[in-house]
Amino acid sequence: MSDILNSAIAKVQSSRHAFCRFITANDTGKNGSHQAGFYIPKCAALLLFDKPGTKGENKSKLVKVKWQDDFVTDSRFIYYGQGTRNEYRITRFGKNFPFFEEENVGDLLIIAQESDDYYHGFVLQTDQEIDDFFAYFNLSPEMTNQLIDISQPISSEEQVHIRIQEVVSSYTDFPGTIQMAQLARDLYNNIHNITNTEISKNPDLQLLKWIDTEYCLFRGFEEKIYAPIYSKPFANCQELVQFSNAILNRRKSRAGKSLEHHLATIFTAAQLRFEEQVITEDNKKPDFIFPSGEAYHNLSFPTDKLVFLGAKTTCKDRWRQVLNEANRIDVKYLFTLQQGISRNQLQEMKHEHLKLVVPEAYKSFFDKEFQPEIETLGSFITMVKSKQ
Repeated sequence: MSDILNSAIAKVQSSRHAFCRFITANDTGKNGSHQAGFYIPKCAALLLFDKPGTKGENKSKLVKVKWQDDFVTDSRFIYYGQGTRNEYRITRFGKNFPFFEEENVGDLLIIAQESDDYYHGFVLQTDQEIDDFFAYFNLSPEMTNQLIDISQPISSEEQVHIRIQEVVSSYTDFPGTIQMAQLARDLYNNIHNITNTEISKNPDLQLLKWIDTEYCLFRGFEEKIYAPIYSKPFANCQELVQFSNAILNRRKSRAGKSLEHHLATIFTAAQLRFEEQVITEDNKKPDFIFPSGEAYHNLSFPTDKLVFLGAKTTCKDRWRQVLNEANRIDVKYLFTLQQGISRNQLQEMKHEHLKLVVPEAYKSFFDKEFQPEIETLGSFITMVKSKQ
């Protein structure tokens, strides 16, 4: 891990309150927004003030924020409650503040409170750092834009909590990734009476619900299986490091693979024809080929009926990896849970004939100019159906 990532994790762990969210085009002003500073949702008001703001009144306080363990800004926390406004913002960063640039769209902003008027701020800029931070606190991208629950309770929904405990109690070790994803889907679907019809009707929402449920379920397995180990002293520092790395590696491995499993279930519910991990040129293995590997390798099969889809939880750095995975198909699609990417990278993706597919709720986090070209999971399924 980088020094910045290690410090961000440590500061969040020791904080009174901590918060994270992806930086969007609105923050950098690239969507025409004239609001200065970072928007903080009302659910995270306790990060800024002891008590939430009162509608009809503005209030503010001056604080110091140390960024990247390097420089300090004399910033202002403000609640706008007058007129039609009802929002919180962090403002006053100085003229040379480095994180309002176009390239910062899609970076992860982290704010941790040390005292009443002293805070730490971090911006994680690579997929690896963001994934490692999420893995450490067992977060999903859907769990951003809110306070970080450092205590990591299993679930706020008692019914889900009870079902998770029932599932976990029947295992002595972690299930495989496919089974873990299936357990989470079954648990959520049974509680909320979700059918294939409902999945097909709103695939974007169902995917995010499954992902959240799986994170909660995985957390339950961790507590059961790891508690007997971490409750006893380690013989030396090396044993502690090895144990910590094993936990983080399992978290990261599961997160990436589970996304593919959930997508496959949605495509099956939508009655799409597809195949996973088809071997293509240079022994590449695309995540999904529609309708099949046989069709891909049959040169008489119409190329315009073939569809490629890669799947990556974050893709700021990794999107280029899919460009040469299926040479017969000119336009590549990439599903991601990334919330915002810089304008320059979106332009480069367009130049490389790569189209993003994101959950419908995440589309507004991208530059307005490029939003019409970004598919939701629902619109992607409709497109594939039209070809089949």
